[in-house]
Amino acid sequence: MRRLLIIGFSLLAALAPVRAEEAANRPSVDASQLTALGIEWRRVNPYRGNAAAIEIGGQAFAQTCARCHGPEANATGHPAPDLRRMDVACRRIKTPEIKAKCIADNDLFFSNSVRKGKTIVGVVHMPAWEPVLGQELIWAIRSYIETRPLTRLEPNPSETMAAH
Repeated sequence: MRRLLIIGFSLLAALAPVRAEEAANRPSVDASQLTALGIEWRRVNPYRGNAAAIEIGGQAFAQTCARCHGPEANATGHPAPDLRRMDVACRRIKTPEIKAKCIADNDLFFSNSVRKGKTIVGVVHMPAWEPVLGQELIWAIRSYIETRPLTRLEPNPSETMAAH
């Protein structure tokens, strides 16, 4: 029994810093204007084009994502990818049904990446944000990113590397 108690307290102690870190990273954003989405994750962004979601998403992005992805999601001078480029291939598709499927695939990729984070060869490149943000803020952030302009003034790093 004593051994079980020690193991139990050890597990709680190990989880405590995670919860403290989650609380420290939780954005101070009023998301009360967003329609509650429940516990089942949506496959497609339910807030696409919603002005309130875009504004709330921008606030949440600034507090949680901008430090790695840049203040305009353009990654200029930051270590993480340019999120504005996520739907570039979809924008060129002319058939509405195929374009919608392309964007839906990107929605699913985005939500899974943000929810679960990115670990490559055992190195955490992005933490899992689901426990910190929840479904509503993650989709609001996706809505905000979709409004960021993609200009040709900012070259794609892979295009720049290919030119050399």
